Amino acid sequence: MSERPRPQDFEDDDAESAKTRVTHPRTKRLLVKEGVGQGGCLVCIYTGDATQLGKRFVLTNPTRIGRGEENEIVLEGDSVSRRHCLVEEKDGRWWCNDQRSTNGTYVNDERVMGERRLENGDRVKVGSTIFKYFSGDDVEALYHEEIYRMTIIDGLTGAYLKRYLLEYLDKEIGRARRHERELSLMMFDLDHFKRINDERGHVTGDHVLKEVARIVLGRIRPGDVLARYGGEEFAVVLPETPLEAARILAEVLRTSIENNVFEFQGARIPVTISCGLASFTKGDKTGLELIQRADEKLYVAKRAGRNRVE
Repeated sequence: MSERPRPQDFEDDDAESAKTRVTHPRTKRLLVKEGVGQGGCLVCIYTGDATQLGKRFVLTNPTRIGRGEENEIVLEGDSVSRRHCLVEEKDGRWWCNDQRSTNGTYVNDERVMGERRLENGDRVKVGSTIFKYFSGDDVEALYHEEIYRMTIIDGLTGAYLKRYLLEYLDKEIGRARRHERELSLMMFDLDHFKRINDERGHVTGDHVLKEVARIVLGRIRPGDVLARYGGEEFAVVLPETPLEAARILAEVLRTSIENNVFEFQGARIPVTISCGLASFTKGDKTGLELIQRADEKLYVAKRAGRNRVE
């Protein structure tokens, strides 16, 4: 994966909508509470309910997660089983134990078969919700660092969030104008993604989005920026890149994704993308103007049959 540029401080209020949300059952508030605690904790870094992002759940032994109200952490959504998984302490270490859930529990994208010991920074995925596990003496510092990351990075794909994209693109437009440099923008989205979600479920859709982002991040330069613009639509900012070079990269990404084997829970999912490109002109005053022109080309590619670059 390419090295990412260091972002600047700012907040993001753009969260994706989904069915799953994290809630506290009233009867369990004394068992799982927010705040500083000894031992381990889970921090919600990705979910459909924006009010739950960043919440910290101090682990008690055991902490049960699922759709039923008897759980310490309750998640709503069809992809979550009533008793999905539990996190328990044994010999001073915390373990994640799947409770024969229908859609599985994942730690760092690997399905938990039985139980798995948690390490600092592990990502625990239950349905469409992702938690990050922290423990140890530096848990407070790690928590605040993760909260900062959540203001700029999408918890599912690892791509930057929309607000960071807009700020970064405005800065790059200023540099391109001052130094008379090339600047190109690629907008792409996944073809028929709604069909994947409808037919195979949102957990499969999340897997596809994450894999697409991984492929793109592995092929762009350290100075380029991948951002999740919304839903299944992404943007790639390409500083000092003429339009023809951007077109070549877009074709490489398109064919790489088309030829990649997307497999989840034993099923293969065909995936293609459509791309729209635009380059900076002296008339562009903000990043939104460049995005609009690239977006128009993206919809030309959609209308022309998808799986193509315009």
